[in-house]
Amino acid sequence: MEATTPFGRYMTKKRVMAAHTWKEAVKHKWLYVFLAPYLLVFATFTLAPVLMSLGLSFTYFNVLEPPRFIGIQNYLNLFLTDDIFLTAVQNTLVMALVTGPVGYILAFLFAWFINELPRFTRAFVTLVFYAPTIAGAAFLVWALFFTGDSMGYLNAWLLNAGIIREPEQWLTNPEWMMGVALLVVLWMSLGAGFLAFIAGLSTIDESLYEAGLVDGVTNRWQELWFITLPNMQGMLMFGAVMAIMASFAVGEVTQALFGFPSTDYAVHTVVNHLVDYGALRFEMGYASAIATILFLAMIYTKILVGKFISKIGQ
Repeated sequence: MEATTPFGRYMTKKRVMAAHTWKEAVKHKWLYVFLAPYLLVFATFTLAPVLMSLGLSFTYFNVLEPPRFIGIQNYLNLFLTDDIFLTAVQNTLVMALVTGPVGYILAFLFAWFINELPRFTRAFVTLVFYAPTIAGAAFLVWALFFTGDSMGYLNAWLLNAGIIREPEQWLTNPEWMMGVALLVVLWMSLGAGFLAFIAGLSTIDESLYEAGLVDGVTNRWQELWFITLPNMQGMLMFGAVMAIMASFAVGEVTQALFGFPSTDYAVHTVVNHLVDYGALRFEMGYASAIATILFLAMIYTKILVGKFISKIGQ
């Protein structure tokens, strides 16, 4: 009788699938043995902290005293009484909406163009393009460029050109700070996605383009949409994940260039707010609530981007 009802058939199907999954797991048990070290490290240093942070977000925890359960009070305080957090959310969304898509598209276009170069030229240009992203002195260079006196590179050029009469305070004037932050974050977000796209483009079989020519693909843009992009969806997804993480996790750039906190919180981000409460005030329950919101925003954005990427070329 159980299998004659929709619910009974569903449960029977689930049991069959579970039995098949268990059988396959037992059959390939040695694969799980070799995966065990990675799974252990992942569970210890990634999964466990995420779950602990989620649990602590419902508590008041100041490190000195045991956590005290307070329900959703931290989340209510964040959205109803913490004006600086709302400012940080606004700044983070602006940076994510600008630097995320723009950086992602630019990284792919640069990779697409560079991939057409001869082999050794391509390797050299790839190194030149990516090296500044991992340079330890990157913040120092940008700080010198936007220094707010006449010795700053940008101010010196504008003064010599007669465009301005006195130095602009690029790093302390709220009118300019967001623009400077967007430029620096955009520049620094190109590297990882760019390398992923270069790797993806280099693995596409050239015979696919020949077959596309026979099937009526007549220009490079059609090649891009119907052949190139569908055959590198894995790398596109990886680049998207990196872009999402970079755009939502902006904090080090603003702290290094604009101080902590920045003038009038003009470039204060969610990560800066998290550092403020977690590393300076030691209000770990409140900081955990901030981290949970940021984590959920990244996950949801990743799901939306993944659905869009899966439709490319269809």
